[in-house]
Amino acid sequence: MTTIQLARVPEIGQGPGCLENLGEALGGRVPAGSAVLLVADPGLRAFGAIDIASAALGRAGFGIVEFSDLKSDPTMAQVDAAVARARHERVVAVVALGGGSAMDVGKAIAAIAAGDASASHYGLCANPFPASRLVCVCVPTTSGTGSESTRTAVLAAADGAKVWLWGDELKPALILLDPTLTTGLPAALTAATGIDALVHAIEASTNANANEANDLYCHRAIALVVKHLRRAVEQPGDLLARAGLQWAATLAGIGIDNCGTAIAHNIGHALASLRPVHHGRAVGIALRATLAWNAAEDPDGRFAAAAIAMGEPGDARRLPMAFERLLRESGVKVSLAGEGHDQVTPTALAAQMARPENAAMRLSNRRTVGDADLLRFATAVLTEH
Repeated sequence: MTTIQLARVPEIGQGPGCLENLGEALGGRVPAGSAVLLVADPGLRAFGAIDIASAALGRAGFGIVEFSDLKSDPTMAQVDAAVARARHERVVAVVALGGGSAMDVGKAIAAIAAGDASASHYGLCANPFPASRLVCVCVPTTSGTGSESTRTAVLAAADGAKVWLWGDELKPALILLDPTLTTGLPAALTAATGIDALVHAIEASTNANANEANDLYCHRAIALVVKHLRRAVEQPGDLLARAGLQWAATLAGIGIDNCGTAIAHNIGHALASLRPVHHGRAVGIALRATLAWNAAEDPDGRFAAAAIAMGEPGDARRLPMAFERLLRESGVKVSLAGEGHDQVTPTALAAQMARPENAAMRLSNRRTVGDADLLRFATAVLTEH
C-alpha cells in the first residue's frame, strides 16, 4: 500500500464583509499594540479595500505599516525591499491583501523577515528558512492562484526566471475569504483566474503524484469552477458565484500543495519568463495544448475521473473537449497572435521549459515528457488559434 500524506490546511474563514473583522481575527495571535505589515495590491485603494483593512487593524490597536510596491509577477528585489522595512519597523505579522502576487510576496516576507538573508538565499530550497517566522494572514481578492493555501511562493530573479520558494514556513496561519472583494474583478480577469484554479485542480488530480485523498479537494474544485465561472463572468455581483470560485481556488491550492502541478504549469511559467502573459491565461492555453496528449493514456482512470468532475461521462477523451469549451465560453483568448509574442520562438520557449526551475513540473507529469515533446508543445502554444 502506498503511503499518502496530506499537508496541514490553514484556518479558513469565509463570509461577505469578513475583511472588517481582520483586526479581531489577528488579535488572538500577536500582542496588542504590535506593528503589522499590510502588503496590498496598490489598485485596491480605489475600491476601498486597503482602507477597510487598515481601519480594521487600527480598531484592534495595531500599528500599521503599508507596503504596496507590488506588480504582477513579483520579484525578489520587491520582497527584499519589503523585508527591509519589516525588519526596520519590527513588525510581528504580515497581512497579504490582493491577488496571487500579493499572496506570494506577503508569505515570503513572513517566512524570511526574522533572518538576515535575502530572498534569493532561499530560492529552489537552497537553504532552510529561519527558525522563527512572522504570523501571516492571507486575504485574496482574486479566485485563481490558490496561493493563500500553499507552501509555495514564485518570485522572479534578476534575470527574469521564475524561482520557487518552498516550505511550510510559507503557509499562512489564517485565510480570510471575503467574496465582496472579488466583485470588482473585470470579466477577463475573473475568467483567467478561474481557469487557473481549474488547471490546478486538473493537474493535481491527474499527475504522477496524485492520490485519492487529495482528489477530494481537486474534484470539488473542478465542479465548483464548472458551476460558477460563467455566472461570475456574466453577473459579477453574484456573491454566491464569487464565493464558489473562492472555495474552488483555495481547494485547488490545497490540491497543488499536496501533489503539485504538471506540464501545463511548466509551459505557463516558462512563457511568462519570456513575455508578459497573465498566469491563468498562460496555463489555460498550455493545458489546452497538452491535455489530449496526456489523456490519451489513462490506465488508472484519473483523466476520466476529472471528466466526471466536469460533469462529463467517465471517458478521458471527453476531458480535453470539456476544458476547451469552458475556456472559450468564459472568454479567455486562446490565441497569442498579435500580442508581440512572435518574438518568442518555439525553440526558445522549449529551452526555457527545460530549465532547472521548471524541472519539477515536467517530472511530475503522468506521461514522460521528452525534449521533442517540449518543442511540439511550445509550437502548439505559440501558433494554435
